[in-house]
Amino acid sequence: MLITNCSNNYGPYQFPEKLVPLTIHHALTGLTLPVYGDGQQRRDWLYVVDHCTAIRAVLNRGRIGETYNIGGSSEKANIEVVHTLCNILDAERPRADGRSYREQIEFVGDRPGHDRRYAIDAAKIASELGWTPTETFETGIRKTVRWYLDNAKWVERVLSGAYRDWLQKNYSNR
Repeated sequence: MLITNCSNNYGPYQFPEKLVPLTIHHALTGLTLPVYGDGQQRRDWLYVVDHCTAIRAVLNRGRIGETYNIGGSSEKANIEVVHTLCNILDAERPRADGRSYREQIEFVGDRPGHDRRYAIDAAKIASELGWTPTETFETGIRKTVRWYLDNAKWVERVLSGAYRDWLQKNYSNR
């Protein structure tokens, strides 16, 4: 048996309720950008493709019975992530009124029991398996924003629930 633990993932096809796709969608549709508490909750961010390559490394070279932590080495406060997304959107898809998407940020009540920090020590996977992430937060988040800009119809289908009909049609008789 091999076990992996990972930090917060982001990238294409992430369900739109999560921070990165939610912020992108809300920004583009003129909704408020909700940020819990003071936005200083810290997370290590891992680009999804890097997560996949790490899992392959563990499957191919990991030692049976071991646990490997997979991290992005990109610890950021949530408000910093939202600011980064706004900055990219300001450059890639500016608002019609010329104002920054940052103006849509709204601090909302924090979730009960919301952890202040999630961190991953990925030193073991790096030293034992030679794996480190390929993407920095900056390169991965730019790829992610570009994907969501290029795939707005996918987001709308997910938000509308249309994917449920497709699943029902294609998987109900199996």
